[in-house]
Amino acid sequence: FPVTINGLLLGEAKQYVRQIYREFDLAGYYVQHWLLDASKMGVPQRRERVFFIALRKNLAEPFLEQVDMFTVLPKLKLDFNEPEIPFNELADYEGEPISEYAKRAWNARKQGDANIAESKARVEGMKISDMNTFYVYDDKVCQTLTAKGRHGSLLFSKPIRLSKSEFCSIGSYPQDYNFTNNNQWGYLIGMSVPPVVIAQISSKIYEQWLSKIK
Repeated sequence: FPVTINGLLLGEAKQYVRQIYREFDLAGYYVQHWLLDASKMGVPQRRERVFFIALRKNLAEPFLEQVDMFTVLPKLKLDFNEPEIPFNELADYEGEPISEYAKRAWNARKQGDANIAESKARVEGMKISDMNTFYVYDDKVCQTLTAKGRHGSLLFSKPIRLSKSEFCSIGSYPQDYNFTNNNQWGYLIGMSVPPVVIAQISSKIYEQWLSKIK
């Protein structure tokens, strides 16, 4: 299962990782974790997530290996090195225009700005805000889509936001996916693990474990 932040592996948060390991062990599972980046897995988005993968102990014997002096775990390689997909390979440039207020900041942008807040700092009298509204560069992989949806990003090359089609492609969703509430597509994709990421991991698990379990 995925955890949405890689901060789980830092500082005091590590205690939660230990607790996860303890609970899986008590439930009869071997568990391991990986920090994976979607942009290396065929997804046009830089999105790091921590994944915990567990295998029931009574099924694990054929795959066990000595990791170190004290640890035995079922061997599983999750190595991904797909070519990166820059935004311009999927762009349709049909997103909604930004407001005239936001455009004042956009006009002050400079190459290398990560977000519109950096551009706002150059406009006299403009409040510096929206640090979480990042720029999407044509020749680079898109940054992590967030729960802010379409309002969490805008193009560096044009004063428009991401279109629904672009959002779906960046999130690796089918263009005809039924989001039920059509106004929530940006939020839902921003909150989701990209389907292609799950497919890539599932394929590795099947190839290395499930296909060999009789």
